[in-house]
Amino acid sequence: MSVKITKGNKSDLSVASLISKGLSGKLFGDKAYISKALFHQLLTNGLRLFTNLRKDMKTYLLDIDDKRLLNKRSLIESVFNVLKKHMHLEHTRYRSPLNFLFI
Repeated sequence: MSVKITKGNKSDLSVASLISKGLSGKLFGDKAYISKALFHQLLTNGLRLFTNLRKDMKTYLLDIDDKRLLNKRSLIESVFNVLKKHMHLEHTRYRSPLNFLFI
């Protein structure tokens, strides 16, 4: 897995294939990652993308184990939220590198 720091106005879709390079198996994401082009690109690289459906999308059958894993994603997000609150971690959204260094 890799990390890429981008500007705030950069779409997650544009860097998803870069940060998932070298991975294989299953990838679980939120609705922001719904894209047929990204799905097919990741599938050719050996990575299966799972997301929840939007309201206007057709349903599709999922394996019961994949459905359970997709439902666990919200639990993981909740754990991250609790950790942020108890460890006083916050996303400060610095606009410039100078503010990051001096604040």
